[in-house]
Amino acid sequence: MAFSIYDASIPVYLQMMRNLAALLAKAEGHAATSGTDLSTFVEARLAPDMHPLIRQVQMVSDAAKGGAARLAGVTPPSYADTETTWAELKVRLAKTIAFVETIQPSQLDGRETATIELPLPGRTMTFTGSEFLLRFSLPNFYFHVVTAYAILRSQGVPLGKMDYLTGGSPVPA
Repeated sequence: MAFSIYDASIPVYLQMMRNLAALLAKAEGHAATSGTDLSTFVEARLAPDMHPLIRQVQMVSDAAKGGAARLAGVTPPSYADTETTWAELKVRLAKTIAFVETIQPSQLDGRETATIELPLPGRTMTFTGSEFLLRFSLPNFYFHVVTAYAILRSQGVPLGKMDYLTGGSPVPA
């Protein structure tokens, strides 16, 4: 079986979103034992000009659902960025995972060369499916996942590299 654009995208989005959900759960446990209010984490940021954790999780969601949908040639679901609480962040992530799980390998067959247009304020970026995944979607997605990790880490949540890579699950042999 040949390695496909599906293999390089959908399982990756799902694994890293599940890892992020595990990071959020670990942060929740840390908050409970340390007496930290979860709203402290929600509004935390790495630098004054960077988005807080809540926006990082929203952008992880947007990157995954938008990437998966565009690669599959379907319209991504629209989620209003109205989350303000920890519980709402967890729901947003779960909803995104559920959507990405609906994308089937057959929907991505042959999409490596499909034209994908990404409208941005003031311009539109045009890619092939492979270029979109490898040069834009995955780098953008990883950026926001690792930034969310770094924010939680900066707030004292006891996370390590393997939490980021595996969500705290054992590494497969």
